[in-house]
Amino acid sequence: MSLSEFDLIDRYFRSCGAKRSDVRVGVGDDAAILECPAGTQLAAAVDSLVDGVHFPHGSPAASVGHRALAVNLSDMAAMGARPAWALLALTLPGADESWLAEFAAGMSALARAHDVALVGGDTTSGPLCVSVQVLGHVPRSSALLRSGGRVGDAVFVSGFPGDAGAGLAIEQGRLPAAGEDAAYLRERFLYPAPRVALGECLRRHASACIDVSDGLLADAGKLARASGCGVEIGYEEVPVSEALERVVGAQRARELALTGGDDYELCFTVRPAQVGRLLAELPPQRWGYTRIGTLREVPGAEVLRDGAVMSVSSSGYDHFSHA
Repeated sequence: MSLSEFDLIDRYFRSCGAKRSDVRVGVGDDAAILECPAGTQLAAAVDSLVDGVHFPHGSPAASVGHRALAVNLSDMAAMGARPAWALLALTLPGADESWLAEFAAGMSALARAHDVALVGGDTTSGPLCVSVQVLGHVPRSSALLRSGGRVGDAVFVSGFPGDAGAGLAIEQGRLPAAGEDAAYLRERFLYPAPRVALGECLRRHASACIDVSDGLLADAGKLARASGCGVEIGYEEVPVSEALERVVGAQRARELALTGGDDYELCFTVRPAQVGRLLAELPPQRWGYTRIGTLREVPGAEVLRDGAVMSVSSSGYDHFSHA
């Protein structure tokens, strides 16, 4: 490396992210010292992004930095937690200063947007891999869990699942598309928008929650299984964006919405008696979510169309399925 590890950290990451008064000791020491607000519990999430596995080789460096943080912010959102601090472990094949500047800018912009401070980490030499841990806090005993759903709960999803899956296919050259629709779909993959504000608000309404990273049907199934239930999703109820429909057609758009990954939306459940309050206090038109189904007693995840069960794989993305 042309830069030493310490020069690299000092130049690109010492001032990355937000400045927070609860950081007593941050980047530059052996460990960070942080102050948690009174009456809260610590929430922690960690994810690794590997070149060629989680993003195509040659992806924009700013996107890699953004996504590395976004996937963890989405986990915080799913718990109803407020993110506060992040740690970064960065493995690099070389100290490319242009790449590092763009990577740090992408991560820092998202961190500042969510008031997250980078408080430590590590750098080493090797194949490109980015690991980020995000720490946050949630009021005591109020965290959202996957296991809180009950039979009869309404199932909702935020945003337009499937867009990111199409964006990835465009990036990889598997889906030919051009123009504004292609640009929109690529943006949804390259720069996902974690639903942190919605997650915090859902503490007052949701019985269970999960972030949609491996596919809507698969992740809704995980939530249902954790809650001791099954789930049925209405095919026509699944929201799809106009851009996705124009690029792949209506039927393929819903297939992607059900099975595509990398959306980082929220799938959540609400008790039937609380649905009216949810709709009144968090209007769907403003917060961007849609009712798509119901938790049921029969195990498993199914998609219903005109009363018939559709054949749709709900296995979702599995890192080790081909091992």
